Amino acid sequence: MPGVAHRPGMTWGPVLGGAAVATAVTVLLLALGSGFGFASVSPVTGGNPSATTFTVLAAVWLLIVQWVSSFLGGYLAGRLRPGWGGVHKDEVMFRDTASGFVAWAVASLIIVFAVSSGASSLVGGAGRAIASVASSAVGGATQSAGSAGDPTGYLLDSMFRPTTPAATGNTAESKAEAGRILATGATGTISQPDHDYLVQMVAARTGLAQPAATQRVDDVIGKERQAFDTAKQAAETARKTAATLALYTGFSMLVGAFIACVAGALGGRQRDTY
Repeated sequence: MPGVAHRPGMTWGPVLGGAAVATAVTVLLLALGSGFGFASVSPVTGGNPSATTFTVLAAVWLLIVQWVSSFLGGYLAGRLRPGWGGVHKDEVMFRDTASGFVAWAVASLIIVFAVSSGASSLVGGAGRAIASVASSAVGGATQSAGSAGDPTGYLLDSMFRPTTPAATGNTAESKAEAGRILATGATGTISQPDHDYLVQMVAARTGLAQPAATQRVDDVIGKERQAFDTAKQAAETARKTAATLALYTGFSMLVGAFIACVAGALGGRQRDTY
């Protein structure tokens, strides 16, 4: 149409304004949700909600956050966009809807960038701390026969293992060797020769009879396996929780995009009405 072709397809002022409002409302609601979440759990009580319950509550709150922030941002983007005279109403509605959608997209990118920057700083700080601790630990570890989980140290122990453990000697070295044997249980089971050698070591060092030493070794191995099982279960629970939360987050963002589009069209309609 004459006089329409020169008009820009997107008016960025209202879009950026709507995105700013959506971002601010998102931060506000997330802060409130975090406050309620921290208030509902306590490390000194046993009545905390389960991981599943906490994840569901977080998902519901994410939906609320997306719904409210996307509606406000999309509505303002559509309502504040300049009206076009002489343009078909379907095209006007499309432009208003697109303005709401783009406002939602810009707000989402801002939030993702802010979260990514914070996470990167946190990970970088943690990595530097771990590197510092590791570098200080390496010096002490190289002075011993090897760490408990060092496979090379375990193989060397197996190669130079005496037929009968000595009743006297360096206790620290004996504990380190026993630790390396126990560490093999982290990736499998402790072999029968290793088990028998542990029993001999305990009997020689403590003066216990063979049955008592065997019972003590079996108790320690059982506790070790229980600890590994607990750690695996915790890791599996964390994996499922993270996967569920990621799915809920993606779904809430889809809902937010839809709400922003509808709100943009609604804002444009009310703009033309009034």
